[in-house]
Amino acid sequence: MDFLNRNIHIIGMARSGFAAAEVLVSLGARLTMHDRKDAAQLTDELNRISELGITARIGDSAYADIDEADYIVASPGVPGTCPGLVVAREKRIPVMSEIELAYRISPAPIIAVTGTNGKTTTTALIGEIMQRSGRKTFIAGNIVAGSIRLPLVSAAAQASPSDVIVAEISSFQLETITSFRPKVAALLNITGDHMDRYPDLEPYARAKVRLFEYQLADDYAVLNADDPMVMRYAANFKSRIWTFTLKGNADFGTFHRGTEVWANTGSGEYLVCDTADMKLRGIHNLQNVLAAAAAGLAFGVDPSSIQEAVNSFAAPEHRLEPVLEINGIEFLNNSMCTNVAAGVCSLEAIGRPAVVIAGGKDKGSDYTALGAAFAKYAKHVVLIGKDAHLLESAARAAGFDRISHASSMEDAVEKSWEIAETGDTVLLSPCCASFDMFDDFEHRGRVFKDSVIAIANRVEVKR
Repeated sequence: MDFLNRNIHIIGMARSGFAAAEVLVSLGARLTMHDRKDAAQLTDELNRISELGITARIGDSAYADIDEADYIVASPGVPGTCPGLVVAREKRIPVMSEIELAYRISPAPIIAVTGTNGKTTTTALIGEIMQRSGRKTFIAGNIVAGSIRLPLVSAAAQASPSDVIVAEISSFQLETITSFRPKVAALLNITGDHMDRYPDLEPYARAKVRLFEYQLADDYAVLNADDPMVMRYAANFKSRIWTFTLKGNADFGTFHRGTEVWANTGSGEYLVCDTADMKLRGIHNLQNVLAAAAAGLAFGVDPSSIQEAVNSFAAPEHRLEPVLEINGIEFLNNSMCTNVAAGVCSLEAIGRPAVVIAGGKDKGSDYTALGAAFAKYAKHVVLIGKDAHLLESAARAAGFDRISHASSMEDAVEKSWEIAETGDTVLLSPCCASFDMFDDFEHRGRVFKDSVIAIANRVEVKR
């Protein structure tokens, strides 16, 4: 697609918006960027726009000339009700997401991963598998894990045809695709999340399965055979279906038998790896391994590369991340846990009495299952954040009343330390968004870790 001298307007001055802007400038497009925030809130962004030589429209006049666009690129967080997108629909101006733009310019094949939970771990593990296979690999998209924070469009602009891009993709990013076609696409699971954006589970699921909408018969769909919500859409896919499962065998895909991960690529079964050699913990991470292995095999990677990657791979930061052990008490940072299903999986994975720090900003979730998990697995729960009362109500409805409240993360860690005993785990697993108290989930996780380190330093001094 030729962008030279095209009049392109970008809605949203966030990370993906600027990534798209930089690429489009290099391709010769004429750009305007829009944001509803005012100048006082956009100081850094406006400086960057000035450096790029881009026109800016902000505040009350953000969308004044958007009807002049040849194309509109919308950032993932921009809802469909945004006035700029309303104008686009009225004027029939084509709208594309950053990932759509990336697909159109990428010379490299794309392996894409979506789902409610496990996306980052699976994406990073597939990236490790591809790297060990000897292929230059870009890990990109919605993924934020340590130093990995590369927008898909930036990866696409750097890649060559012999490379591969492994991308984490969100439902928000998929809402406006019109041709996005990954060579291998994986759907890990579908459970309730972002119910503050979607009216119920069905439109959220439909957004997820758009990942497969433009695939063809020589592409691959990697699906969780144990998730009925995932499999109900599979009959409509044009691509070749590979599955991963904990509950039986797979004709094409990966499965779990005893303590081992096995694969079937259509020519018989063979061993991929033994779970005893894995660093990842928990059933949910075993599913992530099965998905990553299936994706690698579908792409044509040798099983030895998969085994090497799986056995050496540790969970990314903020995902059941070990912080410290102090006097026999283990501290785990699971700040990326922002929904109920992830919280339940985390509690199931611990295997030790758990003092749980949870709470934050609600996303329209039903906390019933979390309350039951507290009752089954938690020794005590310390609640923080704006909507802590919702988690408390669910816990009490499940008959669980060992609950405390804390005014800050530091306070929550101190209370947990006082409650925990040797052999226990203190688990940060918020099950909510972070934006009531923190900049993002990473900030929340860092404050947790800093608070744990402060306790360790104090205990060491006392010795």
